[in-house]
Amino acid sequence: MSLHVAEIDWRSDGAFASGRYSRRHQILFDGGAIVTGSSSPSVVPAPMSDPAGVDPEEALVASVASCHMLWFLDLARRAGLDVAAYRDKAEGEMGRNAAGKTAIVRIALRPDVAFAGQAPDPATVEHLHHEAHERCFIANSLNSEIVVVPPRR
Repeated sequence: MSLHVAEIDWRSDGAFASGRYSRRHQILFDGGAIVTGSSSPSVVPAPMSDPAGVDPEEALVASVASCHMLWFLDLARRAGLDVAAYRDKAEGEMGRNAAGKTAIVRIALRPDVAFAGQAPDPATVEHLHHEAHERCFIANSLNSEIVVVPPRR
C-alpha cells in the first residue's frame, strides 16, 4: 500500500502554563502544501484559536468530500460522462457516538454536479455517488454516518 504524511508544527507563544496559549499551528504536507491549522473556535474560543485556520473537524469533513469527489469523477469518466464542474458544501455534525464520546457523528455531502452536454438521468448520478462512497478510502476508515444529499433544483 502507500504511506501518507502530514507534519504538524506548533510553537509556544509563552502562555502555555496559563492555558491561554495559541492553538494555531502549521500543517505541512509531503507535496509541499502548508496550511494553517487551529482548534475550532467552537471548541476553544478566539484568540486562543485562529478562526482563519483549518480545524481538525473541518479537515476531516473536507477529506471525506474530496475523496468522494475524486472517485465520482473517475467513475463518471469511465462511464463516458463529461463532468464540467463539481461543487460540494459538505457538513460534519458533532455529537455523541454510541460509546458516549464526542465525535463527528454524521457527515452530509451535498454534491452539485454539472455535466457538459447531455446530463445523465438522476438514477445514474445516484448510482455513481453510491459507488464513489463505497470506494472512498476515507469513508471506509470512519464509523460516522456519511450521507449524500442530492442538490435541490
